[in-house]
Amino acid sequence: MPNKELIKLKINKIEGYVNELAPILKFESNEILGDYTKLRTLERNFQLIVDTVIDINTHIIATENLHAPNDATETFYILGEAKILPLDFIEKFSPVVGLRNIVVHDYDKIDVQKLINDIKKDIDQSGEYAVHIDNFLKNA
Repeated sequence: MPNKELIKLKINKIEGYVNELAPILKFESNEILGDYTKLRTLERNFQLIVDTVIDINTHIIATENLHAPNDATETFYILGEAKILPLDFIEKFSPVVGLRNIVVHDYDKIDVQKLINDIKKDIDQSGEYAVHIDNFLKNA
Protein backbone atom coordinates (compact mmCIF):
# COMPACT_ATOMS: atom_id res chain seq x y z
CA MET A 1 0.00 0.00 0.00
CA PRO A 2 1.41 3.40 -0.92
CA ASN A 3 2.40 5.83 1.78
CA LYS A 4 -0.30 8.43 1.20
CA GLU A 5 1.28 11.03 3.46
CA LEU A 6 4.61 10.75 1.66
CA ILE A 7 2.94 11.11 -1.72
CA LYS A 8 0.88 14.09 -0.55
CA LEU A 9 4.06 15.72 0.76
CA LYS A 10 5.70 15.22 -2.63
CA ILE A 11 2.64 16.61 -4.44
CA ASN A 12 2.86 19.68 -2.20
CA LYS A 13 6.53 20.03 -3.16
CA ILE A 14 5.59 19.96 -6.84
CA GLU A 15 3.00 22.69 -6.22
CA GLY A 16 5.68 24.73 -4.44
CA TYR A 17 8.10 24.39 -7.35
CA VAL A 18 5.36 25.41 -9.80
CA ASN A 19 4.57 28.44 -7.62
CA GLU A 20 8.26 29.41 -7.63
CA LEU A 21 8.24 29.22 -11.42
CA ALA A 22 5.07 31.29 -11.88
CA PRO A 23 6.69 34.75 -11.61
CA ILE A 24 9.47 33.76 -13.99
CA LEU A 25 7.09 32.32 -16.56
CA LYS A 26 5.39 35.73 -16.82
CA PHE A 27 8.50 37.06 -18.56
CA GLU A 28 9.01 36.80 -22.29
CA SER A 29 11.38 34.02 -23.32
CA ASN A 30 14.08 36.46 -24.41
CA GLU A 31 13.96 38.13 -20.97
CA ILE A 32 14.54 34.77 -19.31
CA LEU A 33 17.35 33.95 -21.74
CA GLY A 34 19.03 37.26 -20.91
CA ASP A 35 18.98 36.70 -17.14
CA TYR A 36 20.90 33.69 -15.85
CA THR A 37 19.22 33.88 -12.45
CA LYS A 38 15.80 33.50 -14.06
CA LEU A 39 17.06 30.82 -16.45
CA ARG A 40 18.75 28.74 -13.75
CA THR A 41 15.71 29.06 -11.47
CA LEU A 42 13.52 27.86 -14.33
CA GLU A 43 15.82 24.92 -15.09
CA ARG A 44 16.26 23.86 -11.47
CA ASN A 45 12.57 24.03 -10.57
CA PHE A 46 11.68 22.12 -13.73
CA GLN A 47 14.22 19.45 -12.78
CA LEU A 48 12.82 19.27 -9.24
CA ILE A 49 9.27 18.89 -10.55
CA VAL A 50 10.24 16.02 -12.84
CA ASP A 51 12.44 14.34 -10.22
CA THR A 52 9.60 14.46 -7.70
CA VAL A 53 7.11 13.04 -10.21
CA ILE A 54 9.51 10.18 -10.92
CA ASP A 55 9.89 9.59 -7.16
CA ILE A 56 6.11 9.34 -6.80
CA ASN A 57 5.84 6.99 -9.77
CA THR A 58 8.55 4.66 -8.46
CA HIS A 59 7.06 4.68 -4.96
CA ILE A 60 3.67 3.63 -6.31
CA ILE A 61 5.24 0.99 -8.55
CA ALA A 62 7.14 -0.49 -5.60
CA THR A 63 4.27 -0.43 -3.12
CA GLU A 64 1.74 -1.78 -5.63
CA ASN A 65 4.15 -4.58 -6.62
CA LEU A 66 4.11 -3.55 -10.28
CA HIS A 67 6.91 -4.64 -12.59
CA ALA A 68 10.16 -2.69 -12.41
CA PRO A 69 10.70 0.01 -15.02
CA ASN A 70 13.68 0.03 -17.36
CA ASP A 71 13.88 3.81 -17.20
CA ALA A 72 12.11 6.84 -15.77
CA THR A 73 9.82 7.31 -18.77
CA GLU A 74 8.56 3.76 -18.42
CA THR A 75 7.31 4.55 -14.90
CA PHE A 76 4.47 6.51 -16.50
CA TYR A 77 3.48 3.62 -18.76
CA ILE A 78 3.54 1.14 -15.88
CA LEU A 79 1.14 3.41 -14.00
CA GLY A 80 -0.95 3.52 -17.16
CA GLU A 81 -1.10 -0.27 -17.33
CA ALA A 82 -2.32 -0.20 -13.72
CA LYS A 83 -5.02 2.35 -14.69
CA ILE A 84 -3.51 4.98 -12.39
CA LEU A 85 -2.67 7.40 -15.21
CA PRO A 86 -4.63 7.65 -18.49
CA LEU A 87 -2.70 6.91 -21.68
CA ASP A 88 -3.53 10.22 -23.37
CA PHE A 89 -2.07 12.06 -20.37
CA ILE A 90 1.02 9.81 -20.31
CA GLU A 91 1.72 10.50 -23.97
CA LYS A 92 1.70 14.26 -23.47
CA PHE A 93 3.41 14.38 -20.04
CA SER A 94 6.06 11.62 -20.05
CA PRO A 95 8.37 13.46 -22.51
CA VAL A 96 9.31 15.75 -19.59
CA VAL A 97 11.73 13.01 -18.51
CA GLY A 98 13.73 13.37 -21.72
CA LEU A 99 13.69 17.14 -21.44
CA ARG A 100 14.86 16.91 -17.83
CA ASN A 101 17.69 14.59 -18.89
CA ILE A 102 18.82 17.07 -21.53
CA VAL A 103 18.86 19.87 -18.94
CA VAL A 104 20.82 17.77 -16.44
CA HIS A 105 23.21 15.85 -18.69
CA ASP A 106 23.55 17.49 -22.10
CA TYR A 107 23.15 21.19 -21.56
CA ASP A 108 25.34 22.13 -24.52
CA LYS A 109 22.91 20.36 -26.86
CA ILE A 110 19.73 21.98 -25.58
CA ASP A 111 17.72 24.59 -27.43
CA VAL A 112 17.14 26.87 -24.45
CA GLN A 113 14.46 28.87 -26.24
CA LYS A 114 12.53 25.65 -26.91
CA LEU A 115 13.00 24.55 -23.28
CA ILE A 116 11.51 27.80 -22.01
CA ASN A 117 8.60 27.61 -24.45
CA ASP A 118 7.91 23.95 -23.62
CA ILE A 119 7.89 24.63 -19.89
CA LYS A 120 5.60 27.64 -20.34
CA LYS A 121 3.25 25.60 -22.50
CA ASP A 122 3.19 22.44 -20.42
CA ILE A 123 3.61 23.52 -16.78
CA ASP A 124 -0.08 22.96 -16.03
CA GLN A 125 0.34 19.25 -16.74
CA SER A 126 1.98 18.85 -13.33
CA GLY A 127 -1.34 19.92 -11.82
CA GLU A 128 -3.18 17.38 -13.94
CA TYR A 129 -0.69 14.75 -12.77
CA ALA A 130 -1.47 15.67 -9.15
CA VAL A 131 -5.20 15.21 -9.79
CA HIS A 132 -4.66 11.73 -11.25
CA ILE A 133 -2.45 10.71 -8.33
CA ASP A 134 -4.93 12.13 -5.82
CA ASN A 135 -7.73 10.12 -7.46
CA PHE A 136 -5.59 7.00 -7.14
CA LEU A 137 -4.90 7.72 -3.46
CA LYS A 138 -8.62 8.09 -2.72
CA ASN A 139 -9.16 4.55 -3.96
CA ALA A 140 -5.97 2.99 -2.55
